[in-house]
Amino acid sequence: MTRAEALAATLLAEMQAAGAVPVAADILQPAETLLDLYGEDIRARAYVTHDPDLGEMMLRPDFTVPVVQAHMREGAEPARYCYAGPVFRKQTGGRAREYLQVGYEIFARNDPARADAEVFALFARLLAAYDLRPVTGDIGILKAAVAGLTTSDLRKTALLRHIWHPNRFRALLERMGGQGPLAGARADLIARLREKPTGTLLAEAGQMLGLRSEAEIAARVERLIADAQTPPIPQAEVAALEGLLALKSPASEALAQMRAMGWDALTPALDRLDARLDALASAGIDPASLPFEASFGRTTMEYYDGFVFGFLPAREGLPPVATGGRYDALTAVLGQGQAIPAVGGVIRPALLEALI
Repeated sequence: MTRAEALAATLLAEMQAAGAVPVAADILQPAETLLDLYGEDIRARAYVTHDPDLGEMMLRPDFTVPVVQAHMREGAEPARYCYAGPVFRKQTGGRAREYLQVGYEIFARNDPARADAEVFALFARLLAAYDLRPVTGDIGILKAAVAGLTTSDLRKTALLRHIWHPNRFRALLERMGGQGPLAGARADLIARLREKPTGTLLAEAGQMLGLRSEAEIAARVERLIADAQTPPIPQAEVAALEGLLALKSPASEALAQMRAMGWDALTPALDRLDARLDALASAGIDPASLPFEASFGRTTMEYYDGFVFGFLPAREGLPPVATGGRYDALTAVLGQGQAIPAVGGVIRPALLEALI
């Protein structure tokens, strides 16, 4: 047994002692489910193969999706699960492509703030001996801010789709606010599209390439022209959202700062954060010293939709040792008409070994 495997076994035993039931998941997972969830972007991060009977399959990129699927099929409620095993992801820069994950997941309908605090407090205890910096965030607050913008539903949907891609999101927000080079480029494109009927433009374009049909291209042109009629997002709202994205403070202070913004759309999400901080305090975590970063979690798996957290090495250049968060919407997507609030996280034992 390697040292990383020994660490994984110790962590798994601690999670079982906390009340979790150990579960397993197949290494080969149906690609269709992950593609439906994340689109074709997942291909850039996962190893894909083809089975003659099962069709397109992926080496397991993480445990959460198969654990959710199993729970939604046959799990009792409430439930706590733990697991340990390898996951596989394409990497660059010499980072490990196969590595161990140890995870803990809670499915519970009552008191989500308490469940959030339970997961975070457990991870904080398990990792207390290591030189790590905890950080928290809340994707739900960012989603509420986007939903509260004065703009069309189509634009809000586009922003929400790219909330996990900070550079794309910022470029979209800038363009929708009528600023920056993309706004000028879009205005030039719309002017050209309005010069001639769509059918004429398609005929002049020459041979059809790619997978989109003429009808799909025509529909896209019509959407672009319709979107051009939408007034820009008010600059005050753009500035407020950019300020929110840049917010980094201790959690109690961050809550006060966000309440002071007076943004009514944020109130329900901030109330949930308030309840979570109370639950964390009851679990022995001081909200006055717990770091909060509004943008944290935007470059991890796209299923997080609320509380997010991580434990980061002090040494530069290493990925997070542990990450986690709330993923209520994922259970609805995979639950075939059912849903249950859920929160969990994973630890990478090999990174702990490197710190030792």
